[in-house]
Amino acid sequence: MRLYNTLERKKQEFVPKDGNKVGLYACGITAYDLCHIGHARSSVVFDVLVRYLRYKGYDVTFVRNFTDIDDKIINRANESGVSAADLAEKFIGEFYVDMDRLNILRADIEPKCTEHIPEMLTLTQILIDKGHAYSTPSGDVYFKVRSFEGYGKLSGRNIEDLQSGARIKPGEEKEDPLDFALWKAAKPGEPSWESPWGQGRPGWHLECSAMSEKYLSLPFDIHGGGQDLSFPHHENEIAQSEAATGKPMARFWVHNGFVQINSEKMSKSLGNFFTIRDIIAKFLPETLRYFLLTMHYRSPLDFSFEALEDAEKGIRRVYTAMEQMEESLGKAKWSKAPLPEEVLAELDDAEKGWDAAMEDDVNTAGAMGHIFNLIRLAGRIAEEKAWRKSEGGRDAWIRILADMKKWGEVLGIFTQTPSDFLSELKLCMLERKGIEVAKVDEFVAARQDARKNKDFAESDRLRDELAKLGVEVKDTPQGPTWDVI
Repeated sequence: MRLYNTLERKKQEFVPKDGNKVGLYACGITAYDLCHIGHARSSVVFDVLVRYLRYKGYDVTFVRNFTDIDDKIINRANESGVSAADLAEKFIGEFYVDMDRLNILRADIEPKCTEHIPEMLTLTQILIDKGHAYSTPSGDVYFKVRSFEGYGKLSGRNIEDLQSGARIKPGEEKEDPLDFALWKAAKPGEPSWESPWGQGRPGWHLECSAMSEKYLSLPFDIHGGGQDLSFPHHENEIAQSEAATGKPMARFWVHNGFVQINSEKMSKSLGNFFTIRDIIAKFLPETLRYFLLTMHYRSPLDFSFEALEDAEKGIRRVYTAMEQMEESLGKAKWSKAPLPEEVLAELDDAEKGWDAAMEDDVNTAGAMGHIFNLIRLAGRIAEEKAWRKSEGGRDAWIRILADMKKWGEVLGIFTQTPSDFLSELKLCMLERKGIEVAKVDEFVAARQDARKNKDFAESDRLRDELAKLGVEVKDTPQGPTWDVI
């Protein structure tokens, strides 16, 4: 398996440090608001990475933190008239609601910043003792950026370029504009903890250094997060952890790309900011997850509701094919005929292609292409009378459905019963069109009555009325069925 390592700026063969065990740390949310689509993408990316590593047989310890004290949390709590602790707890709960809907597995360890203050104080003191940090008369503690020789190695920035735009704000007691806060002196009315430097609270970057080192021995295998965290957050984590311990922090640094809205950066000021709940009010959560997997995780992802509709068509096609295969397997009587060798070779190629795509930097977009190769192959078998009633065709369908189940578990999609998903999707699409199910059922029942009475003109009129609603009726031996088109 090859992973792109941001630190080395290339794909590298991934071999765990400790035999079969993998330690993975991903930066979690700052808990002050509902999660947006950027959070969804990062969560899905690292959920799939963890699932795939476990699929390969690795024993993964996945750590994902919660930042539950921060300027944003304090400001929002003050605006809302609640405590920072209560606000953070509320939005951690909302995070779980959203992630459960997206089928995101819980991390093995989910540390909160406020529960690890002692570890942060210890790390800060070590950095002071080693000459990498200093306290100020007002009680702030800063990391000396120039004391760490490797600063900038993750993001590719150099000290001189950073220096040109850096300034010390009035009231700050930094020795150098580049230095960043490890510990912040308490301000009136803010949550604070006792420390050797007075009442205060930790800086954002310090949290992840302290918590990752507590739960994963350095260097751990993979550190992950969004591309926007590469600098300064991850750069500062490296500086703190490596200056304190003399060890590399992480062996692989994995970053997912940005989400763009109609080719623009997502921003509240531009009015193109969408929470996960904004999206799943109109589309099924599994459709959103499927959409997030259609682009390689390092590439920018251009979100639009039109793109989601395309994703909806794709996931519907897969579930429909799965339903049709399951129905056929329950009905047919099988001849002894095998499938042609070239058809079996296509099946082999699709399976090998899926494995190769996932081994190549977890390329879910490429892997999805091979899923559709199997779906097309399943359709060809169904169209060929000699194949669809043969033991060879039966065995191919069984194999394809097994692949879908296996791969779906890795991707976190295609895991529902097809009929259940398709029924739920049908209702979701109707709701988006503003059409009540009862109205559709009424038209379908009236059309069926007209057919029974041989009033074919009325039957055709009702069929046309349904078509105007975006509903297609199909007549089957078991009675009429309808679907949204």
